[in-house]
Amino acid sequence: MKIIFYCQHVLGIGHFFRSLEICRVLDRHQVILITGGPRLDVGLPPHVTEVRLPALEMDCEFKELHAAAGADLDAIRGERRQRLWTLFETERPDIFLIELYPFGRRAFRLEIDPVLEAMADGRLPRCRVVCSVRDILVEKHMAREREARTVRVLNRFFDAVLVHADPRLVRLEETFSRLGEIRIPLAYTGFITPMPAADARQRIRSQLGLAPADRLIVVSAGGGRVGMPLLEAAVAAFRHLHRPGKTLLQVFTGPFLPDGDFERLKHAAGPGTAIARFTPEFLSYLAAADLSVSMAGYNTTMNLLAARVPAMVWPFSQNREQRLRSERLQAQGALQLLQGADLEPAHLAARVSRMLERPERPKTGVDLNGAPATARWIDGCGLAARRGHGV
Repeated sequence: MKIIFYCQHVLGIGHFFRSLEICRVLDRHQVILITGGPRLDVGLPPHVTEVRLPALEMDCEFKELHAAAGADLDAIRGERRQRLWTLFETERPDIFLIELYPFGRRAFRLEIDPVLEAMADGRLPRCRVVCSVRDILVEKHMAREREARTVRVLNRFFDAVLVHADPRLVRLEETFSRLGEIRIPLAYTGFITPMPAADARQRIRSQLGLAPADRLIVVSAGGGRVGMPLLEAAVAAFRHLHRPGKTLLQVFTGPFLPDGDFERLKHAAGPGTAIARFTPEFLSYLAAADLSVSMAGYNTTMNLLAARVPAMVWPFSQNREQRLRSERLQAQGALQLLQGADLEPAHLAARVSRMLERPERPKTGVDLNGAPATARWIDGCGLAARRGHGV
């Protein structure tokens, strides 16, 4: 089958990498990945082709959308809308997989809705339309009106909703009150994450020259736009850390950390501290680590569970998504939350020291097989389409 996967990341990188992991496992199909946020140079598998729309980004307060490099917003929107329409005219996909919309990304409805409407009335070739959504939605103003519109769009244009979560941990209706009004099928897939290679821990530790008794701490901030307070606190706390033996601090700032902040961190780093923006081996580093200190985004959190690394997370404060998920996982013993007061360097160092004294690696029963489950569901969807049945 030919699948068009639309993913619009506007601030962080979590939506992009979750979508990319789904694309990776759809290797029985031809996948066209549509992106339109800040550029991320990552390797794509041979069955995936990326089509980039002119970039649009959101400010850190999630209030205003703007075009990259000061370009005219209306002109960019018009260009994106035309290119998306032309792509569907040319490619004629079997499945249109849309990340988050219409539960979110409403700022992009002016380019998505015309395609959905045209497929519904026959101006564009019809195909299956499936929403791919994470576990927890971000609260919005005028929530009831927004939810009502979401239900209308789903029931009119979509064939199914795939929720990338384990319902034993969190259910979509906890942040979407009108779930019962959705008339199309809804399926939970489990959480989306790659799994570390069996040799990841030993390989990375060998590269770093770490003996079994040595300790590795990995600090990360997702895309990097909102994580500077955590990064600064971790680098400062490492100076307060006193323990026998060798301990390394590896910091991954995220690709979108401003250059000035990156240079400030490098200047503040002391002996035993390495600062980098990004690594494609992030999951392997987590598997090699004795402790992770990070933001609490969906992707990072699921990576922590996959690597079974002891972890402390600092949730993004602008919405409740990261905190809600983290509180559930803390109750299961999977990780520990950091509060604002915990970022005081001496206090953070004390918490780090206590965590390093606990050698056991956490284990939960959370379903992390969301990517292969999504692929199986889509394979079945294609079979139904070929036989002429509904989804």
